[in-house]
Formats: sequence, C-alpha cells, structure tokens
Amino acid sequence: MGTVYITTEDSFIGKTDERLTVRSNGEKLLDVPLLKIDGLVVLGRSTLSPAVVSELLDRQIPLSFLTVTGKFRGRLEPELTKNIFVRRSQWAAAGETEQAVHVVRGFIRGKLKNYRSALQRSQRDYPEQDLSHPVVELKRMIDRLDREVSIDVLRGLEGAGSAVYFGCFGQLLRNPEFTFPKRSRRPPTDPVNALLSFGYALLRHDIQGAVNIVGFDPYLGYLHLEHYGRPSLALDLMEEFRPLVVDAMVLSALNRQQFKPDDFQSELLSGAVKLTDEGRKRFLRFYEQKKQSEFKHPVMKRKCNYREAFEIQARLLSKYLMGQTEVYPPLILK
Repeated sequence: MGTVYITTEDSFIGKTDERLTVRSNGEKLLDVPLLKIDGLVVLGRSTLSPAVVSELLDRQIPLSFLTVTGKFRGRLEPELTKNIFVRRSQWAAAGETEQAVHVVRGFIRGKLKNYRSALQRSQRDYPEQDLSHPVVELKRMIDRLDREVSIDVLRGLEGAGSAVYFGCFGQLLRNPEFTFPKRSRRPPTDPVNALLSFGYALLRHDIQGAVNIVGFDPYLGYLHLEHYGRPSLALDLMEEFRPLVVDAMVLSALNRQQFKPDDFQSELLSGAVKLTDEGRKRFLRFYEQKKQSEFKHPVMKRKCNYREAFEIQARLLSKYLMGQTEVYPPLILK
C-alpha cells in the first residue's frame, strides 16, 4: 500500500490486532494491515491512540503531520539507524569542504537538468510555443556549475535557475481554466501553486523517510542553510525530484483536466488557496500513482519506481560521503 493519508479531520486513528483503523462519527473509514504501511501522513486534526504511536515506532513507520493546505507541522520519527559511520562522514563533510561543494553541485545539476528536460519535452510536443530562451539560460547556468567553488554562488545559480523555470511554467499548462502568474508559497494564492506546495510537502515526508532509513542526520544539509527544526539534508535531496515527481504530476493532472476550479477554495483572512476534501483525496491518489511509476535508473541500470529511487539516491549519497565512490550522481531523466 505504501503511504497512508488520513484526510478526515477529527478522526480517531486506532489499532485492532495488527491492523490500523480510522473512525469518524462512529463510522469506520479505513482498516488496513500495518504490515502494508510504509508511512502515515495526517492532514488536519486527528487523534491517535497510544497503541498506534507505540506500534508505529516499533515498526519504524514515520508519521508526519500536515495542515489541510499541506504545510508541514511536525513528524514522529523512529530511532535513527545504528549506522554511525554514515553520520560521521556526513558531519565530516560539513562546511565549505570539497565534498560539500561536490554534492551541492550534484543537487543543483540534477534539478536544473530535469527542469531543462521538462521544457525541451514540452517544446517538442508543442512546437508552436517558444521555450528556446529559458532552455538556453538553464544550459548556461548548468555549464557554470563546475567552474564555481563557492556554495553561496552555487545557491545563487540554483535560485536563478528556478526563477527561469517558473517564469515560463505557465506556458506548460494546457488547461484554459488555470493560470500560473508566479510561484507563491507562504501561502499559495492560486490553484496551481496550491498543488505544487501540497506535492512538495508530501515529497518532503517521503525523502526524509529515505534519509533516515540510510542513517543520515536529516537536519545537517549542504545546499540548504541550517535552521532549528529544518531537515536540511532531506530538502537538499528533494531538489532533483521536484520536477520529476511533483511538477510532472501536477502538469499532467491539470492538462488532462482532472481538476476543476471548484476543486479549490480560498481562506478569507489569509487568501490561501487549498483543495477541497474531494480534490485532496484525488491529488493523494495521483501522487501515490506517480511514486509507483517505473523507469530505468541511469546509474543502477535497472527498473525502479520513484519510491525506491528516494532511498537509492540517499544510499548513493552515503557511498560518496564515505569515500566508497568518486562522485555523487543525481537522478537525471530525459
């Protein structure tokens, strides 16, 4: 089954024998074997029984809490793995070390190359549009990566590349009912941004789980600056997956007209746009389907799905930091 999402507010999450159950107003909404659950995400308010919390920890099943709009609130995490050697190598590379610069380049290269591939694919499919300028600009930034040795400069290239990509993101939409004026996050103020932000929150949950499985400290990253409570390494590893998983899924769903304007609602005070309950359930279904889609991993030379690729990339990162490989290869797909 993978990740289970609880979307009904004020529901009760309990345990019966070896099964997770969810009830609301006396009605059973879910009954699933714990053996089939890889992660649990609760959106909005719910009550968890102590037995469920204990069982999740024993089974090393991560639990994330999100608001109904997808904003990350917190996480219940099982004990870190006992692989102290991974964490020792991770800490040894911290700062402006050669290894840190290398992995930052890798994260950014993966993100920008996947951005560029998405634009090139759209240009091939719809030759009437002109995306040549952003494609050239992204190529120029990618070519600069190997010449820069400052992480701050590399961060600047990542930000500039994202600005170029989102500056033409609206051209990738084929649904006249939706527009994309610009990227807005806190809060998202239009339906497309609401979908992107919600998807990135779910992706963060999955990547952080993979980082923990491998044995990393999720709070020590290289590209993202350290802040109290921020899982910087998970956010680092997310970068190459953003266009491959979330952006691709959002564009596909909108262009296939699988969402309508009435699937969204606005909050009066903040102006935040969020999915309706039914729209949210549909989005979660699409996200899980995307995670299960298969492709040939360019490094492992075998088929895998995105859920498996999260852990594969985390393990490739650990091998590089521990000196077992000479490079960290980001996931780049054509």
